[in-house]
Amino acid sequence: MNARTHTLVVGGSKGIGRTLVRALAADGHAVSIISRTALTDFDDLPSVKGWPADVAEVRLLHAALASVLETHGPVTGVALLQRYRGGGDDWEGELNTSLTATRNILDWIGEHGRSRDDGTAVVVIGSAAGSFVASEQPVSYHVAKAGITQMVRYYAVTLGPKRVRVNSVSPGTILKEENQSFYRDNPELEQLYRDIIPVGRMGTAQDVANLVIFLLSERASFLTGQNIVLDGGVSLHWHEALARRLSPMKDMNVVRPIPRSS
Repeated sequence: MNARTHTLVVGGSKGIGRTLVRALAADGHAVSIISRTALTDFDDLPSVKGWPADVAEVRLLHAALASVLETHGPVTGVALLQRYRGGGDDWEGELNTSLTATRNILDWIGEHGRSRDDGTAVVVIGSAAGSFVASEQPVSYHVAKAGITQMVRYYAVTLGPKRVRVNSVSPGTILKEENQSFYRDNPELEQLYRDIIPVGRMGTAQDVANLVIFLLSERASFLTGQNIVLDGGVSLHWHEALARRLSPMKDMNVVRPIPRSS
């Protein structure tokens, strides 16, 4: 296989990860996947090979990484999409899966990435919950996603001399294969998103995959340490203005000042 197009995807069996793997394969990449769940969706793609492993288990993670390296050689790009979905203590599980595993993989890239002349690109998938509060998610998820942003900056600086670029993508609400039926059954909610997102539609897993592929490519060779928010512009709204837009006051083009008392 051509090492120049060998991309490692961690957490590539579902959702955005699955879409990304298929997009990479279509672009001619050899793709190695490390995923906690069984990889059964890529039998039609000979360029894709998977290793089942829980990345929160350090021994299993390093064994999978060693096998990836031995099988396909150094990676040109790495996409990290792992997410804690186990039982038990969500605080410990989320931090181990999202932060500790990311640190371990980035340290491994620093030691086993490609040569200095070629370099390696890394993209970590974050979340809008790294900056905002998503009440449907626990505090562990928010802390982990906020930590990823700073970790990306740290490794962009410390691994930069080894020609490793590290960026993150923070998607907003994204249409994936797993949630399409929910929005089909709740068209009023999907219409609400269309109304408040400046570009007039919801984001898709393919949108995220397209951005990740760009960041992994040589076209982004001078971009590192950045977190790119991919939400169609919805987070640009001032909250009070958005609230007025969604309230009966939306028909008022001018907000009049409160009269002063005499």
